[in-house]
Amino acid sequence: MKYGNRRVLDDNNIHESFSIRDIFFLSKLSKLDSSKMVTTISTKAVILVQVWALVLAVLMPLLSGAVDTHQVKQLAAKFNVTCILVFGDSSVDPGNNNYLATPMKGNFLPYGKDFFRGRPTGRFSNGRLATDFIAEGLGYTKAIRPFLSKRLRPLDILHGVSFASAASGYDELTANLSNVLPVSKQLEYFRHYKIRLSQLVGAREAENNIKNAVAVMSMGTNDFLQNYYLEPVRPKQYTLEEYQNYLASCMSEDVKTMHRLGITRLVVVGVPPLGCMPLVKTLMDQETCVEKYNNFSSSFNSKVKVKLADSRTTLGMKIGFVDAYGIIQDAVNNPKKYGLTETSKGCCGTGTVEYGDTCKGMSTCADASKYVFWDAVHPTEKMYEIIADQAIDSLREQLMG
Repeated sequence: MKYGNRRVLDDNNIHESFSIRDIFFLSKLSKLDSSKMVTTISTKAVILVQVWALVLAVLMPLLSGAVDTHQVKQLAAKFNVTCILVFGDSSVDPGNNNYLATPMKGNFLPYGKDFFRGRPTGRFSNGRLATDFIAEGLGYTKAIRPFLSKRLRPLDILHGVSFASAASGYDELTANLSNVLPVSKQLEYFRHYKIRLSQLVGAREAENNIKNAVAVMSMGTNDFLQNYYLEPVRPKQYTLEEYQNYLASCMSEDVKTMHRLGITRLVVVGVPPLGCMPLVKTLMDQETCVEKYNNFSSSFNSKVKVKLADSRTTLGMKIGFVDAYGIIQDAVNNPKKYGLTETSKGCCGTGTVEYGDTCKGMSTCADASKYVFWDAVHPTEKMYEIIADQAIDSLREQLMG
């Protein structure tokens, strides 16, 4: 369905703006027969009006809430940001796991109850993720699609996609435990993406698009909560600090691979304060954040930042870091600052233990926008919007400076 210059996607009811670049690429792709084009003066006038409407749509992406659209627009225009490419776990997975034989899925209610038309997509939240808000601010799309989607379109290839897989981590074993996509497989799909992009716009233009893209990598939580602290393999091989070093080294190797594949700009999201997750507090029988878990979260982030500094120097990449730990901890400690009221439990079920399949069909709180956590592990759409705002700052200050 089309309304003026905006299209409504039937599967998720996602409203999207078309850029002038989109029109150019798609006209090349479709190989329009000029003999069939109407060239009357009146038609040209209509087309001119539509083009101006498209320009306005790109310059004025509709955002509400925390994300500073002015900053996003400046970044996109000044640094020619072509698209967003996403790697990681459930914090940035829009539904790739829907297409995998894994129990780690969120494609059922109440997940997605506040998404467009209240439909679950596979996102582990009540609505959109931080990467969705960033993409919308750039004027591309209101929701990034999973690369494995059967409905992936040329516009999705142009705007960027997510290769992320819920329950994945920097450690390949973490992904294998849940039969989800490890980083190596996500990067393999990125190679497939590059081929499809080249077929769409040509090899030279595809290379330029990748060079000017912003890649986002967000993971690490599952390496600790679903691997090191649950499974016996890694604790027998590593002390906690040694395992942190191992994960940081895995991350560094992933960055090197991304660089070899043409990515030059990257944002890495640090792990959140794991001790503040409702599930962790429940398991540790504490009402406040578990200091032990927060300490090793902070320690791991420090190791990641050291590795990223090395990558900036050795690879010449522009790399930003988003302090998810600091953002969420500040929201937990100062909820009124962000318009929040509930920080101790999630919105789904009791809010203390439910996440993933155990959240299925559960009742929810009346207003998720007042909560930090949607379930016992994952943030709400409101919290992701707050994180997206901070990610914009990272783009501006660290990545594009």
